[in-house]
Amino acid sequence: MRVWRALRWIGISLTAAILLFLLSAWLGALIPRNSDWSEPDPLLEPTVAIMVGTNGVHTEIVMPNQTDIIDWLDLFPIADIEAPYRDYTHVSVSFGERAFFLETETWADLNPVIAARALAGGDGILHVAHYVRPAPSESYRVVNLRKSEYRALAETIAGQLVTDHRATIEPGYSRHDVFYDAHGTYSVFRTCNQWTSDQLAAAGIKTGLWTPMSGGVMQWVEAADPN
Repeated sequence: MRVWRALRWIGISLTAAILLFLLSAWLGALIPRNSDWSEPDPLLEPTVAIMVGTNGVHTEIVMPNQTDIIDWLDLFPIADIEAPYRDYTHVSVSFGERAFFLETETWADLNPVIAARALAGGDGILHVAHYVRPAPSESYRVVNLRKSEYRALAETIAGQLVTDHRATIEPGYSRHDVFYDAHGTYSVFRTCNQWTSDQLAAAGIKTGLWTPMSGGVMQWVEAADPN
């Protein structure tokens, strides 16, 4: 009987924690950072077009390979991937927990123990993929940035990369992506999606205060008009 009561209270507590997390994530994503920011018109001033992408769970920031502000190929060389011969135009960067990223290529590979450890806190890692002319869509939304904003974004993202002798490179999921060591840790309070919105916020772009889930990030990025 005592065991049953203990299990019951564990179940109730776990359910309450999940509901509290979902509620706080919903509310936190509604609170804006940089609320006075407005997207510039590329016809009126110099801009750099980036994309914020999602697969429904995980978000990424997609940027042109080379601009007069930064050449991402200096930090993320094409030679690091298995298929360097394509005419790549863009690079995407996202953040995650090292063990989870490296051992969970597909959802079929999901290990609940590794997932739980990741949420409790683990080493961060950057996932970098190279793309050829990615097309805007509901899942890949364009954001035009002023050059000063893009410079700030590039600086904060570049600062995440470990560049000293300790740095390692791990193979990606396909022939056009790779993993790099990153500074910082991943946890339930600093998820991949929170990382995305933190990078955008550091550049002065309007985004949510706390966005542990992808929807909290994407709701601040206007989708392209299908017409």
